[in-house]
Amino acid sequence: MSQPMRNDSSHELLKRAVKEVEGVFTPSTFSQIENLFLNIASADSIVCYGVGREGLMMKSLTMRLMHLGLKAYFVGDMNVPPVGEKDLLIVSAGPGYFSTVSALVDIALAANAKVCMLTAQPELLATKNYQLVVYIPAQTMADDQESEGKVLPMGSLYEAALFLFFEVVILGLRENLNENADSMRARHTNLE
Repeated sequence: MSQPMRNDSSHELLKRAVKEVEGVFTPSTFSQIENLFLNIASADSIVCYGVGREGLMMKSLTMRLMHLGLKAYFVGDMNVPPVGEKDLLIVSAGPGYFSTVSALVDIALAANAKVCMLTAQPELLATKNYQLVVYIPAQTMADDQESEGKVLPMGSLYEAALFLFFEVVILGLRENLNENADSMRARHTNLE
């Protein structure tokens, strides 16, 4: 049985993890952010999807888009409308491919919806007509075997980076849409 971690080593691990997440972000990470703003702001409906823990990050984005007053949905929820040419599907496939993501992209493209793909492995994307690919250069399950010296396991780095990237997206959209913290808070659920 291993020894429990001391508080000081836990704090050191946290500092290393934060540094790993910070290292994901460079100016090039945000090279598509204005394009993303435009696609989100001009969509009639935004539908989001991701699997596993990436899916949780996509759900957090969906919630924040709703807080901005946008029509935002997460695939699998009962209230998701059909997508069409004025809509946007935002998906995440950190490792570059998930069969469910690929199938949903095909459906959205066939319906003439726009598609935004977030990934850490853009070179692995199947040839599809994505309107936008956002590259988040972080470790995922696809490349965690070469993670010598890394603190965050498996796809945690990508997932943490997604969360922070989305919060920056929301801050930019908030300004572009003339929203503020109070108007967003007014749309937060009271059923908690």
